[in-house]
Amino acid sequence: MPQTPHIERHFTASDTIRDIVIGMSDGLTVPFALAAGLSGAVSSTAIIVTAGLAEIAAGSIAMGLGGYLAARSDAEHYTSERKREQLEIQEKADAEKEEVREIFASYGLTPEQSAPIVDALSKRPQAWVDFMMRFELGLEEPDPRRAFASALTIALSYIVGGFIPLSPYILLTTAQTALITSVGITLLALLIFGYVKGRFTGTRPLRNALQTSVIGGLAAAAAFLIARAIA
Repeated sequence: MPQTPHIERHFTASDTIRDIVIGMSDGLTVPFALAAGLSGAVSSTAIIVTAGLAEIAAGSIAMGLGGYLAARSDAEHYTSERKREQLEIQEKADAEKEEVREIFASYGLTPEQSAPIVDALSKRPQAWVDFMMRFELGLEEPDPRRAFASALTIALSYIVGGFIPLSPYILLTTAQTALITSVGITLLALLIFGYVKGRFTGTRPLRNALQTSVIGGLAAAAAFLIARAIA
């Protein structure tokens, strides 16, 4: 009997989705709060659009820079820990072998069962370091292009998210009418964003949509009240 090939479908773009979530969430809430807060102070949308565009530009740069620095920090941390692990394998080989045995013991292997693996690893220093980095420290080697990609993804997501609540102020001339429209499309965008995120990550799309809209709506409402109080 021919066997059906086993095909595993795992989601492997979690870092990218995380960056999109970070950028889009802030992009939807911060410009909305600024525009909504100014709506009570001015009647013309021209000033609100100018302020909103300036905020989107500044916010996307700041968020992108933050993503870049965070990714660079992860890479530097990994490099530092790898050098330390290489040194420990050279200077404290017996202690490192015992740590390997403890790792396998946590998976239910006896010392006799893990002994051949420990011995094999000790003869391959590079693989030994790789093993310790992953299973002792829980660290994966970062993609060297990760920092730039993270910065770009977060910045672009922020810009896209920011234009959603600002678009009514660009298209309409009355601030109060634009505010009501902005509230509606921002909530709709949060629902769609949450649903799409749920589809990509393999979680319940509808639950994700409601969760994202509620959390994003509460964040936007809090930011709006603060902006309105200041304005």
